[in-house]
Amino acid sequence: MKKKTVLITGAAGFIGSHLVEYYLSRGWEVIGVDNFITGTYENIKPFSSEVSFKFFKRDISKPFFYKGKIDVVMHFASLASPVDYLAYPIQTLKVGALGTHNMLGLAKDKKAIFVLASTSEVYGDPLVHPQKETYWGNVNPVGVRGVYDESKRFAESLTLAYHRKHHLKVRIVRIFNTYGPRMRLDDGRVVPNFITQALKNKPLTVYGKGRQTRSFCYISDLIEGIDRLLNCNYCMPVNIGNPTERTILEFAKIVITLTNSKSKITYKPLPEDDPKVRQPDISLAKKLLKWEPKITLEKGLKQTIDYIKRKI
Repeated sequence: MKKKTVLITGAAGFIGSHLVEYYLSRGWEVIGVDNFITGTYENIKPFSSEVSFKFFKRDISKPFFYKGKIDVVMHFASLASPVDYLAYPIQTLKVGALGTHNMLGLAKDKKAIFVLASTSEVYGDPLVHPQKETYWGNVNPVGVRGVYDESKRFAESLTLAYHRKHHLKVRIVRIFNTYGPRMRLDDGRVVPNFITQALKNKPLTVYGKGRQTRSFCYISDLIEGIDRLLNCNYCMPVNIGNPTERTILEFAKIVITLTNSKSKITYKPLPEDDPKVRQPDISLAKKLLKWEPKITLEKGLKQTIDYIKRKI
């Protein structure tokens, strides 16, 4: 069999670097693209000597060309953390709009399958719970979070326009809260925040009363789900996430226990448009992909804690 070639944008990021590792381990040729606005060279350094790995430092909001063959284009470049997209709102919109357009054009030129990393944030602050793919969402387009939410909603629309107009093979994965090694300690998301604070015996910052819920999926489960979706002939969005729902307060207490921390919990006001609930309905993924997460929260957190402990 000929080696397959995959181009991954956001390759130096948290999820992107795990995709690089996954496909290299399966004998694929991997082309990584990243501009390091939030990704880090450290994430891809272990693969830098691999002959099957090529890397380009590029901003894919600008046109990107590649001479060789490409079988799959995975568009995972994004500023997914509130800390990042609030600091870089225009870049967030550009990578969701112009970046998606450029990568769809590349996939069309190469007759490749296009995989879009979308997000549970397309559901906004949902009025339907748990969230099914058929739910249209409750998003504030002019709120501070709108730059991320709407960039992904537009990206989905553009992806399906290319599918309908140009018959491009597309896959859309709606990613729910994911965690694991290679998360940035300062990215502002709850998992690295809580673990870092707990390891330093500092107060864990809970917003509101901690009653808002999230569902946490370990990175290896997500990667398996993405690969199964790639190999499934289905063009509409699919939720990939862990349906086990936890309150943020409950999650904080679990982190304190697993780290043997002396930390207390401190409370701050809820950020603007912060979703009250977040839980994927993964019925479609179970039926279509024969996929569901395997890693328990406790097991995944222990591995993530070990990683963050080494980092600090």
